[in-house]
Amino acid sequence: MSAFIKASCQAAKAQPAVNAVIEGDEIVYRDYVDVSVAVSTPTGLVVPVLRNCESMSFAQVEQGLVDLAVKAREGKITLEDMAGGTFTISNGGVFGSMFGTPIINPPQSAILGMHGIKQRPMCIGDKIEGRPMMYIALTYDHRLVDGREAVLYLRKIKECVEDPQQILLDL
Repeated sequence: MSAFIKASCQAAKAQPAVNAVIEGDEIVYRDYVDVSVAVSTPTGLVVPVLRNCESMSFAQVEQGLVDLAVKAREGKITLEDMAGGTFTISNGGVFGSMFGTPIINPPQSAILGMHGIKQRPMCIGDKIEGRPMMYIALTYDHRLVDGREAVLYLRKIKECVEDPQQILLDL
């Protein structure tokens, strides 16, 4: 998850509307990324917020996710822990999802859906080889984000996950 969270932060720099919000008649562009992360618990799904992800390392993101998941599964999550996210990531792939359409958590303008990783035939040069493939989906509020921005956002996530130096070196 940390790679996708960090990639989402990097993509938000290039496409800030994905991390924006409508407040009244104004669009507010944030310079921070507070990621709401779906966590499965024995009593259902909760969505706590990992704050200021843009300034965290991979290790800090991973530790923050572990801390939130433990807190959620122990039933100690608070409303404050779940308030104020600027963007959501939902990983249905852990349950076997191949594709789906996640629903935006208002007032956020977008949510990233991650799905299962499966072997797929890919053309590598002149050969067909099995490679791991993962579908990701972005649901977004068209009042803030248009299709071009959404595709560029997803493409940046793909580039960052495939080439982590972009995240590590802040490219």
